[in-house]
Amino acid sequence: MNQHIAIKAGTIWNNNDDVEVLTFSLAGETFAIEAVKVQEILDLLPETSVPGSLPFVGSVINFRGKVIPLADIRLAFGMEAGEKTIDSRIVVIELPLGDERTLIGIRTDRVFEVTTFSKSASEAPPSVGMRWRADYIDCLIKRENQFVILPNLAAIFSNHNSQSATGPSHG
Repeated sequence: MNQHIAIKAGTIWNNNDDVEVLTFSLAGETFAIEAVKVQEILDLLPETSVPGSLPFVGSVINFRGKVIPLADIRLAFGMEAGEKTIDSRIVVIELPLGDERTLIGIRTDRVFEVTTFSKSASEAPPSVGMRWRADYIDCLIKRENQFVILPNLAAIFSNHNSQSATGPSHG
């Protein structure tokens, strides 16, 4: 399984030594998404609940006239759902899921910055002692005295999409 994770973690770098990312907070943890996947950062928008959907993608929003799923990836990682605050934001990303590129909104507690991480500071997630599914993490980045988590969004959304007929498949 570690070999599979190493292959997945390597794809974020695309043979580069650095990657530009957007950092954000979820439940006190710092996460990062590749900046090239980010379409826009939005203030919170009105949400419409989707009956019968998984709580992970339990609502949709209107983004530039398109209805897109709004995900709370805290739930995918087994965290408690977060309270919306004045600092909460929606990060709209575009992911290749199946044969199409899909727009998805991700609710965050706070967006920090766009920064660059070095491949030399990255590590695959440990196979023992993680409280989250290792296949949901692309890699961990050492930054000062903390770790930044780069989630494997394709694995998270592909897994949840295959578990639900009402998953994020229309974009």
